[in-house]
Amino acid sequence: MSVPDRLKLPLSFDGALLQRDLAILDSFDWIDHFVKRNYEGDWTVLPLRGTKGAQHPIMSIYSAPGETEYEDTAILGQCAYFQSVLRAFPFKLYAVRLMALTPGSIIKPHHDHDLSIEDGFARFHIPITTNADVSFTLNDQAVNMQVGECWYLRLSDTHSVKNQGDETRVHMVIDAPVTPEMLAFMGLVEPHNSHN
Repeated sequence: MSVPDRLKLPLSFDGALLQRDLAILDSFDWIDHFVKRNYEGDWTVLPLRGTKGAQHPIMSIYSAPGETEYEDTAILGQCAYFQSVLRAFPFKLYAVRLMALTPGSIIKPHHDHDLSIEDGFARFHIPITTNADVSFTLNDQAVNMQVGECWYLRLSDTHSVKNQGDETRVHMVIDAPVTPEMLAFMGLVEPHNSHN
């Protein structure tokens, strides 16, 4: 199976509704991304789904190796449209969070260990707010993601982000284990009930 390093999924979400739910969370304390060496400026996270029973905030903002049980956070409970977005995925989801990159901030070139379909683990991005001066680069090629789109990105490859605009860029970032249902939904394999 050949998998591209980027793939736009057959999903589309309402930008105004995404931004309405984001506005509900204005008063929440976002968590600084814990891998400080990977960025300059402000890169913060707010968990929507996290490791079941997690007490420490960092355990709520990423998919920990070996963990398979995840649960919605109280934050997600306040955001009806975000809940409907997650229900649109016909496969199991692990950690889900919002990730904000403020104007003038950069995520340095780096790669994330085992974060690819080939390694059994996929990450999806849904832009909620962005601007024309945000550049997301994967394997030295720009990925042009628009509000409400959903993209698979092979982030075990080198990638970087620059926000040179005057608006904070916020993405919903979704992790999921690779399953036959996921691969079929993404058009990478034929569905089991296909009659060819």
